[in-house]
Amino acid sequence: MHFYFANGLFSQADFNYNAQLVAKIRALSSKIDLYLPQENATINDKQAYADSKMIATADTEEVLKSDLMIAILDGPVIDTGVASEIGVAYAKNIPIFGLYTDSRQQGFTNQKKLAALAEVAENQFHYLNLYTTGLIKLNGDIYNNEPDLLAAITKFVASN
Repeated sequence: MHFYFANGLFSQADFNYNAQLVAKIRALSSKIDLYLPQENATINDKQAYADSKMIATADTEEVLKSDLMIAILDGPVIDTGVASEIGVAYAKNIPIFGLYTDSRQQGFTNQKKLAALAEVAENQFHYLNLYTTGLIKLNGDIYNNEPDLLAAITKFVASN
């Protein structure tokens, strides 16, 4: 089974997080062949050169041959490349599992946090683009922790 892992890869933090989570996913099953864009030096060695068409072609080919996309949704906004990859996967009916671990989603029953929504510039919660998250939910699901994501991947592999 071919999986596509979508996340930003330009900070050392993202690069390291991607590597450690992908290692956990690969360890779930020998059936998993997971494409991690940062491992494709042809387009992502930033000391070298790859133009926009080379990057778009390489990553789109990998998305299109995937049985599942895993998309990381954390950050100030969903990474623009990840959002594009989600759109491609959705258009081709490829299931998408999103991971959204932002701690600001906690406390949704706290009345003070809810009341603050009525005050200008006091939103205590993080916002994710509803169109992009809607595409995921129409053909997959969003998880808020790694154990639930890994369990869903295990179930997906077992059922296919």
